[in-house]
Amino acid sequence: QVQLVESGGGLVRAGGSLRLSCAASGSIFRFNAMAWYRRTPGKQRELVATITRGGSTNYAASVMGRFTLSRDNAKNTLYLQMSSLKPEDTAVYYCNANVGDIAYYDYWGQGTQVTVSS
Repeated sequence: QVQLVESGGGLVRAGGSLRLSCAASGSIFRFNAMAWYRRTPGKQRELVATITRGGSTNYAASVMGRFTLSRDNAKNTLYLQMSSLKPEDTAVYYCNANVGDIAYYDYWGQGTQVTVSS
């Protein structure tokens, strides 16, 4: 079992910045990958950014150049630095971890609300 706890959400004006954190109960360097997703009411869950065990990152086109993913293996924490925030970034952001070798499991945090005012 892996527990993920997000933090760092809040209310910010357009153009501002926030940093989300995802603290994991396990050693994140053993995870196959970690990611941030977001969900807006009435919309499907959207993949925001991913980072593999090897450190490769990928971003959704909508956040490319504005969001940066990083991790601190010593703290077992994943970060999402969000800059130049837009009202359309408003959503609940969820941390995800994919673990396992033969069988793969996905774990989710409880989510953290990000609200960007115009």
